[in-house]
Amino acid sequence: MSRLRRDPRAERAAHCLAGEGPRPRYDRTRRASGSGRPRRDPRAEREAQRIGGAARLRYDLSQISRPVGEAVTAAPRAAPVAEAPKTIIVESPAFLVAVVPDAPGGRLSGHDRQVIGAARALAGREGAVAVIVEGDCEGLGAAGADRMLRLDGAEGYDPAARAARIEAVLASLGARHVLFPESLDGGDLARRVAVGLNEPLFTNAEVVAAKGLVRPAKGRRVEQSLAPPRLATVAPDAVADYAGALREARALPFEGSAPAVATSIVSATRIPADPATVPLSLAEFVVSAGNGLSDLDTFRQVVAALHATPGASRVLCDSGLMPRHTQVGASGTVLAATCYFALGISGAPQHLQGVAGCEHVVAVNTDLHAAMIERAGLAVVMDAQAVMPALLRLLAEEAAGQGKAS
Repeated sequence: MSRLRRDPRAERAAHCLAGEGPRPRYDRTRRASGSGRPRRDPRAEREAQRIGGAARLRYDLSQISRPVGEAVTAAPRAAPVAEAPKTIIVESPAFLVAVVPDAPGGRLSGHDRQVIGAARALAGREGAVAVIVEGDCEGLGAAGADRMLRLDGAEGYDPAARAARIEAVLASLGARHVLFPESLDGGDLARRVAVGLNEPLFTNAEVVAAKGLVRPAKGRRVEQSLAPPRLATVAPDAVADYAGALREARALPFEGSAPAVATSIVSATRIPADPATVPLSLAEFVVSAGNGLSDLDTFRQVVAALHATPGASRVLCDSGLMPRHTQVGASGTVLAATCYFALGISGAPQHLQGVAGCEHVVAVNTDLHAAMIERAGLAVVMDAQAVMPALLRLLAEEAAGQGKAS
């Protein structure tokens, strides 16, 4: 059996396009009868693989053997939907671990978050953490609270009355453990509650775990450990914050009422200390000057207008422009302030160590790549000498507006 012999001239004549001008033109995609397989057209195959519907050319290489045709139109892709943050809900806890934070100004302090983290270690998977607050308080769910019990804030400050309210709440709550921060207010409240409930108090715990609590004793020469008691206080910077997913912080009603307390206190109010005389280690708001400042008189006006505690970098203290007790850093004073405002400070490693415990850092510097700018939560890349007068004008306008409103 013999196959047909190819006729190149006939195939070429079959490909010729008539009426296309004086010069002959040929269609290579046309298949002549009796000839071999059709000749490939790479351009047409490439066009068939193109995916339309996009500004940038895209091709589907899996369509190699697809016959020549129209371009494939890809289905529009839906934009990815951001998943809502997961909230952990504990419906029926086996027991409760109560926390009584200080919560100054309706905000959890760093120490309060550590106490809630310690409560989470005691609660584990079966228990739940209930936070008892007076007035409104934000960020309880993120801090690790499963329940929240809100008490109406009492007028003035009566330690005995506050302790009586907490005792009434604990009696109705039935918590297995109750934790307080070992602070000026939290430690005093914990001792008053312990006396009122006639229960022992484990103070200054530095290790909190489900197996037991540990604290130093005898000048930190020995350690005392005890199975988790009902009442305990947690030392500052001893337990890590809660770093898990968001918790529910479900509100719990308080059906009882605080008993009347016989006290000889007629009135109790808080007298704020002069921020200019507060030690840096106890200051809540610190404004510091660095080598980028030359007008220290304006700097002192800014400190007074902001009702802050003055601080300084080591360069200014070494030159004698600022007192030595205002030096901030590892070689000076390590801060635990809520807010730190740095003016003209580049941020040496020792200085950054001194502000590592600050919750909020605001920096003003001309160098965009300064270490203090990178550390700051709010940065102003500008000359501090120009920022200070503008800040004083804004504060004066704000004070004038409040005076007219009153």
